[in-house]
Amino acid sequence: MITVELLTQSQTCTPAMAEKWHVALQFTCNKFEINTPERVAGFLSQTGHESGGFRFTSEDLHYRAEALTRIWSQRFPPGVAESYAMQPERIANRAYADRMGNGDEASGEGWLYRGRGLIQLTGKDSYAAFSLAADNEALVKPDLVAEPELAALSAGWFWVDKGLNALADAKDIVGMSKRVNGGTNGLDDRQMRYSRLISCLKV
Repeated sequence: MITVELLTQSQTCTPAMAEKWHVALQFTCNKFEINTPERVAGFLSQTGHESGGFRFTSEDLHYRAEALTRIWSQRFPPGVAESYAMQPERIANRAYADRMGNGDEASGEGWLYRGRGLIQLTGKDSYAAFSLAADNEALVKPDLVAEPELAALSAGWFWVDKGLNALADAKDIVGMSKRVNGGTNGLDDRQMRYSRLISCLKV
């Protein structure tokens, strides 16, 4: 169901990205029963938005001081944020320390298990759960989650783990967006992607 033609005709991604991703996406959809027009359109519209058209599979942590304080006010208060600004590895290690299964800031696990994948997998616990459930090396080789096979597979695992097929069956774009993103950030783009995809899939 997922072809280079579908991805490009629906403007989900560029032709070059479609060539790169269609095999991994089709495998993932087969594995996780994302197998109806509504489920495929839901999955591709959400992952397409989250990854900027399948271009970005690793969390961008190049934050200025004011952004750090706005996003993580407890961890980067004024006076602290300035010493971490625009240093992605240090930012990740502080922002994600002592939570999500990660060790303290000095452990480096915040950076090691930073967000990766089409729906970003974040934190050691999530990497471990995905690695166990889908039988892969994500926990010991986390950089693999930024590559097409595991970037797509981790998104499919998240999709099913969070019950998103049911929301897709109901055509609940708002519900899918909230489940994926925690809110309705980028809802217009998600809806636009869904409309284009479902039109192509229903032909």
